[in-house]
Amino acid sequence: MVATVLGSELKKGTSEVLILSILENRPRHGYEIAKLIEQRSGGLVDFHVASLYPMLYRLERRGWIEGKWVEKAGQRRRRFYKLTAMGRKALPEQRRSWRELIRVMEKVALSGS
Repeated sequence: MVATVLGSELKKGTSEVLILSILENRPRHGYEIAKLIEQRSGGLVDFHVASLYPMLYRLERRGWIEGKWVEKAGQRRRRFYKLTAMGRKALPEQRRSWRELIRVMEKVALSGS
């Protein structure tokens, strides 16, 4: 129950930086993005197709990522996403914003009365 609630709350505000971070080193398809987020979070965050793809489309419309259909012999067609120049520029700022938010939350939530 805690993992489900935590995952739900985290996804609301962190999905963009998570996706951009996963795409930082190389292009990946949606299923791989979702699995890597789940693995790297120790299973605390998981994305379902119904929530992941709208986020990918939103990032693509914003110009931060670019999708490209790729067909490989013996496999079904997949859409691979990669960071654009705008996405590479946005990622450090997204990370800074989240670090600052975490610092503020720790000061407020973890300080005694």
